Amino acid sequence: MTPSARLRRHPLARVVAALDPDPRRVLLAVLTGTLALGSAVALLSTSAWLISRAAQHPPVLHLQVAIVATRAFGISRGVLRYAERLESHDVALRGVARIREQLYRRLADADPVVVAGLRRGDLLARVGADVDTLADLVVRTLLPFAVALTTATASAVLLAVLLPGAGLVTGAGLAVAALVAPPLAGAAARRAEREAASARAELSAEALALLDGVGELTVAGAVRGRLDRLAGLDTELARRLDHAARPAAAAAALSTAATGLAVVGALALGVRALEAGALDPVLLAVVTLTPLAAAEAVTALPAAATGLVRARAAAERVLDLLDAAPGAAPAPGPGPVLVADPVLDPVLVASGLDCGWPGREPALTGFDLVLPPGRRVAVVGASGGGKTTLLLTLAGLIPPAGGTLALAPVDSPGPAPSLADLDPATARRTVSFTAEDAHVFTTTVRENLRVARPGCPDEDLVDALARAGLGHWPQALPSGLDTMLGSGGAGLSGGERRRLLLARSLLVGAGILLLDEPGEHLDPATADALVHDVLSGHPDGNAAGAGTGPAVVVVTHRLAPLGAADEVILIGNGRVLARGTHEWLLRHSLTYRDAWQAERGAEGATPDEFGERSGG
Repeated sequence: MTPSARLRRHPLARVVAALDPDPRRVLLAVLTGTLALGSAVALLSTSAWLISRAAQHPPVLHLQVAIVATRAFGISRGVLRYAERLESHDVALRGVARIREQLYRRLADADPVVVAGLRRGDLLARVGADVDTLADLVVRTLLPFAVALTTATASAVLLAVLLPGAGLVTGAGLAVAALVAPPLAGAAARRAEREAASARAELSAEALALLDGVGELTVAGAVRGRLDRLAGLDTELARRLDHAARPAAAAAALSTAATGLAVVGALALGVRALEAGALDPVLLAVVTLTPLAAAEAVTALPAAATGLVRARAAAERVLDLLDAAPGAAPAPGPGPVLVADPVLDPVLVASGLDCGWPGREPALTGFDLVLPPGRRVAVVGASGGGKTTLLLTLAGLIPPAGGTLALAPVDSPGPAPSLADLDPATARRTVSFTAEDAHVFTTTVRENLRVARPGCPDEDLVDALARAGLGHWPQALPSGLDTMLGSGGAGLSGGERRRLLLARSLLVGAGILLLDEPGEHLDPATADALVHDVLSGHPDGNAAGAGTGPAVVVVTHRLAPLGAADEVILIGNGRVLARGTHEWLLRHSLTYRDAWQAERGAEGATPDEFGERSGG
């Protein structure tokens, strides 16, 4: 492999390519940064000349140019520094937006095995902190190196013109600070920073696990233990960061010492030249103070080199996601591939469907379902029985472990295409899945709903809220649809949050809605009302006509409202135990009847008494 090919495969080179910075903006950022730092050097040099010359009491007109130049350099330093910040941060933030977009697209299309192996906290650390570190790669590492090398070289050349020996000494000191100290800091910090990156991921994962499960952990009395573990991880992270800071501090000390010796050396050579009559007395201050000003260009480079190490560790973790294996491509076959519009009036047909995560044993086998428009189906069963896995499979988010899953318009001639044959965007607009823990974003009610359909007019948003049972809710909010919602739906009641998510799902306009536990964490009356509304097809409780509206599959643990369902499917032990209407199952399935009685508070029953008995 050629050196240029190896360079292109380097993680940092690949990340910079993914950032895709605008060359013109990068050049402008380097130029303004160089001019800003050059203004700082020129300000100190001109000020030194002005003070030395003024000490000789010349006519004031002899000082006017230096006075104006001092003011100009002082003003331009701030203005140019501000311009450099604007340009460099614009480059960095645009690049970060591009990488995050690539990450989200890649995760959406990735092999389910890859996605399933990612812990939520680790994933958050990669798309959050790690990507932010890549922004620092531009702002605090690459641009500072370019600016420092340009300014240091120009300063050394300037001194060489005034006094060759001082120019050589200054150039040597700046070279040590710019070329020796940064690699030393980077090499020493590399291992420690990689350890710190893994510690950050552990800390993030543990914090999210504690926040997500605080209710269950409180009931189990395990919160204190989790807090102690979190504190231990935080202490370990601090220890690793301290360990990583030591070599960076040593490199910074080397940089400071090198530039300090350059100042002393320039002063000594300047004094000798002055004694020999080879240097104007006024220029002695310039020769002495210019290296001090130029030191500003290089003293930050050890920290930049440490940032480079952090950026490489972050780049490797981000590239792991960008390089994630894509999901299996559709197998060639006679079925058409739909790429633009959702399937109109779709019929979902599952035959002998086995559902499970790739690489694991199926959680449910032999599942059959025909789901035409307007049909409402409820799926019930014990926790861990494969209900959520079934919905994910029906949605096409994980591939079937066996059997077939087809999707076609009503009365479509010819064989129905497999759901896997559909373009992913088309599949998402045809089959809409709403997870139990679907996220409510920290933004307005309007933008939370527009996640499903960007640019949707307010009339459609209000209509979707009404269909979800929140018809009068927007009017009761302080700012209507512009009301800000807190993180995770803070400020909403449990019922409002669930109905908001239902409205978002309705806005997709999909012909098939898959809802996972829409009544979870609600009080029984609210949960039953919500599930009944979903299954009846209208929030007012009036059942929709047969064959109208979207088809709906609801996973729920509440049985009381299931009289509104066209069919209830009871699963357990990896198979279908019984299926039929709510009334039929109460008469013919002992397991279903026991669970229903337990829900109503019958003696001798437990709230989750689904088991192997199917009765009938």
